[in-house]
Amino acid sequence: MGHLHEFDQAFIQAPEHRPKLALSHADRIPTIDLSPIFNHSLPGSDVPHDLVHQIASACTEWGFFLVVNHGVPPEKRHRIEAAAREFFGQSLEEKRKVRRSQGLVTGYFDTELTKNVRDWKEVFDFMVEDPTIVPASPESDDDELTQWTNKWPEYPPEFRSSHYPIILFNKLLYGELD
Repeated sequence: MGHLHEFDQAFIQAPEHRPKLALSHADRIPTIDLSPIFNHSLPGSDVPHDLVHQIASACTEWGFFLVVNHGVPPEKRHRIEAAAREFFGQSLEEKRKVRRSQGLVTGYFDTELTKNVRDWKEVFDFMVEDPTIVPASPESDDDELTQWTNKWPEYPPEFRSSHYPIILFNKLLYGELD
């Protein structure tokens, strides 16, 4: 390696779009504490607004954040991570069997662009609500609806079942479960 011509040119940014490297000081990665959501003994608290502000600030200033006190037990997180490693460790041909497309917004995707340059990442998008009903277009006078459904891989079978804790957690978070 070592030579740029050995890389797929889709990953190479034009010089004018490359980041300008500068030394910066960072105290620590932003940490978002979700425990106030589960603590209903805070009368008069503006917890949702405060959390939204913290998340927006972290996204704007850092682009990412660490979530703590979310209530997902370590063993469930480990199962999700193991299933994800197994799915993403498969061949490109296998992963692309559940590829996102123009009309399908869920599934595997590996050709996202930033500033017209291909990102060095793979993603697997899924919906918490399956199916999810959404407007068919962004036009305010269009009343047509469309339905999005999850597209799960056959292998590994744990990939689908390991995501149920995330789905259930989201429903609990938004008061959709008792």
